[in-house]
Amino acid sequence: MDVEYPGFGVVVIDGERFEHDVVLESGRVRRRDKEPSRTYRFRFGHTPLSADEDLPWSGPRLVVGTGASGRLPVMTEVRAEADLRGAELIVLPTPEACAVLRSEDAADVNAVLHVTC
Repeated sequence: MDVEYPGFGVVVIDGERFEHDVVLESGRVRRRDKEPSRTYRFRFGHTPLSADEDLPWSGPRLVVGTGASGRLPVMTEVRAEADLRGAELIVLPTPEACAVLRSEDAADVNAVLHVTC
């Protein structure tokens, strides 16, 4: 899958530019709905990635891009859900996460990519 992080606030997937967080599931792209995680913002000073979101658990692993500087908090409940499902959770700053995703077949890709901080 062709996934690039050209700079802060932008991710390009198969030639299409996105200026918001995205979820990749089995080669399909959708906008990340952060609303379920907003209730935890006060604990982190930033909307974290929580298990309350519609995360793409359909594959054997989930790659989480935590932003340009790796500042997206990933709640322990997400890690626990991955363990429960037997899924490998890979958490990296978004530029590094995109590099990992480029080596994957699009049908096997499950990811959440945060495009800012």
